[in-house]
Amino acid sequence: MIRDLITKNRSYRRFHQDCPVSLDTLRELVDLARLSASATNKQPLKYMLFCDPDRNAMVFSTLAWAASLKDWPGPSEGERPSAYIIILEDKGLSNPYVKYDVGIAAQSILIGATEMGLGGCMIAAIKREKLREKLAIPASCEIVLVVALGKPKEEVVIDEVSPSGDTTYWRDGDNVHHVPKRSLENIIVE
Repeated sequence: MIRDLITKNRSYRRFHQDCPVSLDTLRELVDLARLSASATNKQPLKYMLFCDPDRNAMVFSTLAWAASLKDWPGPSEGERPSAYIIILEDKGLSNPYVKYDVGIAAQSILIGATEMGLGGCMIAAIKREKLREKLAIPASCEIVLVVALGKPKEEVVIDEVSPSGDTTYWRDGDNVHHVPKRSLENIIVE
């Protein structure tokens, strides 16, 4: 079952914007992150939750989408996320290993979202100062990552990496999003 969740958990960038994600759902997802491993158990991460269209628009305006899709500016109105979780680092609780905590927390959130029939995307391309200003994020917190969430409106498939070794994701003529993955044999060192 966990294999199915991990395989289905892709980076979705287009959503059914009219399908809401509740605050209670976001709280459940953050609870999964809270219960996940934390380096030296410092638990330096804090979370801001957004599922209101007006506040979602503020968050959306500070994000860049899909660097490998050069001619795509991001999801259009009607295909934008229904919710966001902003992951913050509380500088007063931080440690040199916080980057691991962020990955573990974000993956826990996304696996939980997948189990709920949702999808999401981790976004690090953020206009951080603009986001800080719009949302009055305190200086004691570093903006680390935004997790966009909603009901996926696109198909994402896994492909084998081509013989050229290119791992760049791409979309075909039917707007199916392709994600090349290396084979198991190519990543195990014997």
